[in-house]
Amino acid sequence: MKKETQNKQIQADSWETQTIAGRNPVIEALKAEKLIDTIYVDPNAKGSITVICKMAKEKGITVKQVSSVKLDNMAKGASHQGVVAVGACAEYVEAERLLEIAREKGEDPFIIICDEIEDPHNLGAIIRTAEAAGAHGVIIPKRRSATLSHTVFKTSAGAASWLPVARVANLAQTVDMLKKNGVWIYGTDGSGDSYDSVKLDGAVGLIIGSEGYGMSRLLKEKCDHLLSLPMAGKVNSLNASVAAGIFMYEVVRQRKK
Repeated sequence: MKKETQNKQIQADSWETQTIAGRNPVIEALKAEKLIDTIYVDPNAKGSITVICKMAKEKGITVKQVSSVKLDNMAKGASHQGVVAVGACAEYVEAERLLEIAREKGEDPFIIICDEIEDPHNLGAIIRTAEAAGAHGVIIPKRRSATLSHTVFKTSAGAASWLPVARVANLAQTVDMLKKNGVWIYGTDGSGDSYDSVKLDGAVGLIIGSEGYGMSRLLKEKCDHLLSLPMAGKVNSLNASVAAGIFMYEVVRQRKK
């Protein structure tokens, strides 16, 4: 492991594995611009919880309402006072930044869009493959998605520290923005054309659907083309990260022609 990569991993491990419990500690972490992924609050808690939620919103940090039992488990015995913050292994970027990165490299955009991938191991594996395949970044939704957690960092083998990840409030609007910027959107669905029969050598936005339900109806309707994988066995689907890897490397293959 290169020294720089090792330092990044130590830095990510030292912060992200922490959970900060209690109102004042969380407020101070927000003031200090700590790398916070998600803040969990008891919806019945009052007082300064409102201040914490306001600060989190201003910084673009997701706030989730959970039970006091869930907070007890997260705090591991510490007095949480109705709030626990969990660190992130890397900062999120704006979706537009992924297009800028492609322009700076003089390349057609290659962006992976994860539609409610909730298993952190799948998200980590997708990020790892995307970084290796030369993608310019990954987009995830703020809700119903795994985040840049310690598990994602470990599963990505550190790639989450190098590949930009955008976390957006509305995937459909983000897809519209990409299309306006000349990116062709390819969805992955069993009803689509065989992945190796479709031209994928231009600006590509590749949507990977959720583990259980695939792509949402709205995103499916926004796709310029649907791609599928041939299935010869009795099982008619693949793990989301495995399928994503096959699709990504078809893009790589076509771009190298």
